[in-house]
Amino acid sequence: MYIHLGNETCISGDSVIGIFDIENTSVGKITKEFLSAAEKRGNTEYVSYEMPKAYVVCDDKDYGEKVYVTQVSPLTLRRRANSD
Repeated sequence: MYIHLGNETCISGDSVIGIFDIENTSVGKITKEFLSAAEKRGNTEYVSYEMPKAYVVCDDKDYGEKVYVTQVSPLTLRRRANSD
């Protein structure tokens, strides 16, 4: 199963660790540190440069940890993940 994140970006549903609302979760200190560290390591991919609504944390056996920042709402992403 694949999840469409927007702008022609799809990921394997098996690699998803979590789907998070960026507005509600990015205010915490630990989350800010996690997102900043992922950015510094080059493990962050911006699906769109529009106002982000969610980020998806993945662990892929070939690529390792990756964070996708997307304009698609977390609710929509969860629905897409559960539609299979």
